[in-house]
Parts: sequence; C-alpha cells; structure tokens
Amino acid sequence: MAVLLVGALALAQGLTPEQMEQGKQIYFQQCAGCHGVLRKGATGKNLEPETLKKEGLTEDAIKAIITNGMGGMPAWGKLGILKPDEIDLMAKFLLSPVPEPPAWTFEDIKKNWKVHVPVSQRPTKPETTRNWQNFFGVILRDMGQVAIVDGDTKELVKILPTGYATHILRSSKDGRYFYVIGRDGRAEIIDLWSKEPTLVAEAKVCLDARSIDTSKYEGYEGKYAVVGCYWPSNFVILDGQTLEPIKMVSTQGYVQSTGEFLRENRVASIVSSHFSPEWILNIKEGGQTWLVDYSKLNLKGKPIVVKMIDTDRFLHDGGWDLSKRYFLVAANAVKKVDVIDAKTGSFVASIPVGNKPHPGRGANWVHPEYGPVWATGHIKDNKIAVIGTDPEGHPQYAWKVVKMIETMSPGNLFIKTHPKSPWLIADFPVAPTPEANATLCAWEKDNLEKDPVCWEVPGARDIHARMVHIEFNKDGSEFWVSAWANKDTPSFIVVYDSYTLQEKTRITGDWVRTPTGHFNVYNTANDIY
Repeated sequence: MAVLLVGALALAQGLTPEQMEQGKQIYFQQCAGCHGVLRKGATGKNLEPETLKKEGLTEDAIKAIITNGMGGMPAWGKLGILKPDEIDLMAKFLLSPVPEPPAWTFEDIKKNWKVHVPVSQRPTKPETTRNWQNFFGVILRDMGQVAIVDGDTKELVKILPTGYATHILRSSKDGRYFYVIGRDGRAEIIDLWSKEPTLVAEAKVCLDARSIDTSKYEGYEGKYAVVGCYWPSNFVILDGQTLEPIKMVSTQGYVQSTGEFLRENRVASIVSSHFSPEWILNIKEGGQTWLVDYSKLNLKGKPIVVKMIDTDRFLHDGGWDLSKRYFLVAANAVKKVDVIDAKTGSFVASIPVGNKPHPGRGANWVHPEYGPVWATGHIKDNKIAVIGTDPEGHPQYAWKVVKMIETMSPGNLFIKTHPKSPWLIADFPVAPTPEANATLCAWEKDNLEKDPVCWEVPGARDIHARMVHIEFNKDGSEFWVSAWANKDTPSFIVVYDSYTLQEKTRITGDWVRTPTGHFNVYNTANDIY
C-alpha cells in the first residue's frame, strides 16, 4: 500500500515510474552520501519533501541550487555532471515522497561473493620486477575502475574493474593487497605480488558503503576485513584473504544511546588499532564510536565485543596522530574533531574547529613550537585547524587548536604532508568557483604565519576539472594531484616536486578519466600522512 501511495504521489509530481527509477539512480550516485538514503541529512541538509516545502523551495529554486551549487555542494549543472533534463527531473524527484530503499541480506552477500584466485594459487613472494611498494592505486571514479600506476616510471601497469565510484583503497599491513570499497558496496582485493596486479576476490557487501580495513594487530595481520555500510546500516566482517562473509552486525540504534531511533545510522570511517585486536568504527548519525574486538571470532558462535562510546554526531573521516595511538575524527554537524585513545579505549577530547571539517586522514608533522600536530581543512570555512597531539611532551598544546590558518576559499576536501616535505598542501574541489577548484595551496609547516604559495593548475579549468587529493610517493620526493573532470573527457594527474613545488610531469592518456583519490602502497600501509 505504501509503495502504491509513493507511486501515486510521484505521478502527481509529474514523474513516470521510469523517471522515478532514474531519479533514484541519480540521487544514489550524486546525493545520498551527504544527504542520506532516507534524505534526513548528515553532512548535507535534510531533503525530505516536507522540509523543502516548508523552506519555500519550489522546483525552480531547487533547479537553481542543483545547477549552481550551494555551500559545500558542487555545481552539478555548471560542472556538466548533470544535464538540464536531469536537473529538471531531480527537482521533481526531491519534491516526491522518499522511496523505500531495498534490503540486502547476509544471503545476498554470499550469493555475490567470488574468489577469482584461491589463496593456495597466489604467489608466496613478489613475482613482479617493479617496485610494487611505490605503486599508486588511482581511482577512476565514474569509470568503475582502479588503475595501478608505477610510481617510479609513471607507467600504467594495469586497469582493474571495480565497483561504481570507488571511495577508498586501503592496504594490508604488509602492503601486498589493496582492499577496495565502492559506493555500491562492492569490495575487492587486488594482489600486487602477482606478475601483474590481479583481482583475487570480490563481494557485494551492501548497497552503499564508504569504508574498509583489515585486522592489523600482531598475530591477526590480514586475517579479517571489515566493511562499513551506509545502506543497510551495518558492518560486515569478512575473511581477510577471500572476502567470505563471516558476520553482519546492524548499527541501527538510538542517537547517543538516548535519543531518537535511527534506521539510517551509517558507518563512516574505520581504522585498525595498533594497540589491540580492535577496529575503530565511527557511527555517523548516532554520534558514537564503536571499538570492535575481533579476537574471539574463531570461537563457537563467532563472538565479538563492541564497546560503544558516545561521541559527537555526524562523524565522518579522520586519521591517526603521529604516534598512531590517537584517532582524530571530524564531527561535521557540531564543528568539532573528536579524539579517541586506541590504547585505553577512551574518549579523550572534543575540539571545536571550523564549519564542516573534512580532514580525509588529516596531516601530521612536528612543529618547532607546538610539537606533534595534526590538521584538518573544512568544506564550509576558509580555514585549516592545526591541533596539538602530544599530551606527554607538550601538554599545554594537547587537544587544542594551536593555529587556525586562513585559506583562499572554503571547499577543501584533503590536506596532506610528508616527513620529507617542508609543505602542508591543500586542495579546493568543492569550492564555489572554478578558479578555486583548479587551485592548490601550500604552507611552510615550520612557519605557519607566512603567506601560502597558491597556484592555479594550467589546463584544469579548460576541461572543467577540479584538482583533488594529494598523495606522496614512497620516499616523499613527489606528490600527485588528480584533475577530476567529466568521464567523457580525458584528464591528467600532475606530479610535483615535494620540495620546490615545481611540476615535474603529467600522467595522461585516454584511460585517465575521472581520476580522484590515488593511494601509494607504502604510505597507505604505514599510515603516513
């Protein structure tokens, strides 16, 4: 009955069943990550039709926002990602009732699990003659592919098919495997020890996901993997070598243990503790951090111990401090960064920062005055917050913003540095102007008072590209940045000298389409950022 009612109301809005399906697909691909499958909002605003109507947003107003962008939201029309007829459709779709999302069960995972190369048939030592530890895994977002590129020669080694819009790659502790997770919930393992990189296992774990990691504690290295799902709201534990599903755990629950019940209570970032056999899972809408002990999964009943810590709402991404003891995670809705002590399993601090912090994994270095620090940029503020992270050696600065750096624009997604580079580097891919989207800025890490060096990347605006994601090579002598353009347009990846900031070369080719994140094997395996 409810489905019939939604269909009738959609027809009243002027949408046919076929258009409704098209709207659902566009919403999943472009909107659900920030606004939620149920449209209740998270990083982005609540988009339920009742809310939009209360705010006086007509079809024309919604079309203008989709076309031109707003706040941290990209200008989908101006960027050429959505065509005018698709924008018209989405304005009608958003004013229609929210359709019920489909289910995905443990049996569905098992039916969609494949081992392409059994563990017994995989090499026992590297067969490639290349420097595989300096490989980069390059996400070709809208192509549904990951390209493996040789960081020494800049040659394309292999393109592998993956899920839609791969979100991140994570490395096994030894760096041998890349673990891939896409926004369609499809996980893969890529073996880098083979003569050429090989897809050895895959599983469609959920319908929408953003995070994956493996067990890294001594004695459990690579034994298990975990995927954090957006929809259905759960996490799934898998065999770390084959991705065979082991256990599915729902994260539906109450806001910080006491508030409203949440059907959509998504798992955002995940990291693997170096101090205990635990994963740290950040539960977005519920405002909780869960410490999941995987050490007893081999016992009858596959028991796990979950320690739930009430933190702040709308947890998103984050990374380790230099000691890899403290995990710092952005709480978008309340403009804070929360700190979890992985050694004691405790909530250490909630640090006020700017509007919509988005660190990626953040950036770590040792400042001459403040000691070890970690930094995050912001989507909605032209600021970078630098936070002290050394409670023992520099207690007067620990868990405080020691410096708020002014940036040229809001719209930052990633900042990065490396121990061998004197620079802290930031992108602006969701800034409100094409000029800012095409610009990178760098600050001297030891002299944060000094004005940054900013430059517009030649050729980026010509193809309507956004420069996105900074990643260093293994020895820290170079950093790479992607030019994220439309999938119909071949693009490029720029390689810079990490000391002089001079462009060294570009990686080009017809295959370079919608490059976004690119992950160096050595740095990803060793949490260097």
